[in-house]
Amino acid sequence: MSFETLLVAGASRGIGLAVAEHLAPQCDRLLAVSRTKAPVGDWIQADLSELAGVETVANVIGGDRLDALLYMGGTWETHAFTSQYRFEDCSDADISQVIAVNLVAPIRLVKALLPALRRSDNPKIIFMGALSGRDNFSGREVANSASKFGLRGVVHSLREELVSVPSFSPQI
Repeated sequence: MSFETLLVAGASRGIGLAVAEHLAPQCDRLLAVSRTKAPVGDWIQADLSELAGVETVANVIGGDRLDALLYMGGTWETHAFTSQYRFEDCSDADISQVIAVNLVAPIRLVKALLPALRRSDNPKIIFMGALSGRDNFSGREVANSASKFGLRGVVHSLREELVSVPSFSPQI
């Protein structure tokens, strides 16, 4: 599958970078969104946990068409997935940041980029999930699990919402 314009959020490292590197040869224009410099594609510096970052991305795309939006960003609480993690020790700022990055940012980004996605003949939206968003996952990380469960809800709701949009074949 090839794309003209593809956006990868969280493209500066980890899975986001690996996905961006893999897809770069398959598209004419790869937009790499991250807070720190992305080594692939056309870099858009933006902190998507803040509304201003989402607006920056939307302004760069402007009236262009977007064929695929891949949200690969994610974070978790301090000491998550270690024996040092204790929910009661998590700061309010830590909890808010996890929810902002993992749940609020993808919602805002999709909403802001829907006009550009609608200009595509066959748009795609892909979110990076996690096992912590699955039923009966034994993780203890409260904010991370809540945000990943919430992201599953976003996917289900967007599927229903976008099915009525002409030429929008949601594969979320």
